[in-house]
Amino acid sequence: MSALAFALAPVTKAVQNPEGGPDPIQGAATVVTQAVVTVHSTDNVTRGRIGSFVLAMKPTRMLGGTYVNFKVSGTAIAGVDYVLLVSPAYIGQSGYGVIQVKTLHDQRGLSSHRAYSVTVTLESGAGYAVGAASSATMWIKPSFESSN
Repeated sequence: MSALAFALAPVTKAVQNPEGGPDPIQGAATVVTQAVVTVHSTDNVTRGRIGSFVLAMKPTRMLGGTYVNFKVSGTAIAGVDYVLLVSPAYIGQSGYGVIQVKTLHDQRGLSSHRAYSVTVTLESGAGYAVGAASSATMWIKPSFESSN
């Protein structure tokens, strides 16, 4: 009698797996967490010195890092105020990466002793998402050294 009751009971949300057993896709409770990357500037930099943008990725990757795309904007000019920055940047297994900004001595002349901005903005790419801190700015400050 119990076998008959089982046979007559309605079956809901049943998916037949050709290999037998429960459907591996429906039964899977796997949560894939995508890495999130953020950027910040360490501080402003004086001409002739090196400044840095720090990239942080959470969660970190156990078996290596990833490359992160970025674009550069601001009032500073590559080749005049700083050495050209090339995308992508590498984030290591530690979850951190650095984009170094090597500033150049003032080529604009004495008439232009002012600060110029460099902004790095993260762009989306395979294997990571861009976090809330998606861009950062540093200022290249003039050096008031005497050229005598």
